[in-house]
Amino acid sequence: MSKEKKDQLTEDNFENLEEALSRTEQYIEKNQKKLSIIALAIIVVVGGFLSYNKFYLKPLEDSAQNQMFQAQRYFEQDSFRLALDGDENYPGFLEIIEDYSATNAASLAHYYSGISYLRLGKYNEAIDYLKKYDADDFLIAPLAQAAIGDAYFELGDAKEAASFYLKASDLNTNNFTTPIYLQKAGIAFEQAKEYQKALNAYEKIEKEFKQSAEARDIEKYITRAKAMIK
Repeated sequence: MSKEKKDQLTEDNFENLEEALSRTEQYIEKNQKKLSIIALAIIVVVGGFLSYNKFYLKPLEDSAQNQMFQAQRYFEQDSFRLALDGDENYPGFLEIIEDYSATNAASLAHYYSGISYLRLGKYNEAIDYLKKYDADDFLIAPLAQAAIGDAYFELGDAKEAASFYLKASDLNTNNFTTPIYLQKAGIAFEQAKEYQKALNAYEKIEKEFKQSAEARDIEKYITRAKAMIK
């Protein structure tokens, strides 16, 4: 390309750039008031969000955690009714859920409440509260799903139980808990007479979790599922 053409292209590019800048300036001048309102609105929203978190939500979270301490102690002592209802000095998990609904502590209280009801044999209540646990903690989330499976199994709904055991097995995959949930899923599928799905769960343990405790005697489960399929 000749020098003259290069110069012409460079000149055209500058002209295009100047034209674009000019149009932008004109737009800003024409819509200055509107743009200022939008900018102010963004500042107000962001500032309000930060203030809400700092001055309302965080103190509320801290208070909820402090209030829940005794309920957690009752839970650890297997005093599940006290854990749920509290005592004359401290609230239980149910009150934490009601009074601190916007907090992470309330979400955790749903988990504790669900497990408490499960231990008390109130399986429908356990399912209701466990399903409302909405955090993604890599330890508690699979425990919550598996506990829902336990509740459904106790209610005689083996198929639904199996589906939640599988959900639990897909969260935080590891050589310890995952094969436990897979084995539970297989047993539940057998109970529901879905033997191929049971076999799939057992064979996954055999193939992918060979070092697990469940893999040591998984062959008998596989043999039983195959026999039921035939």
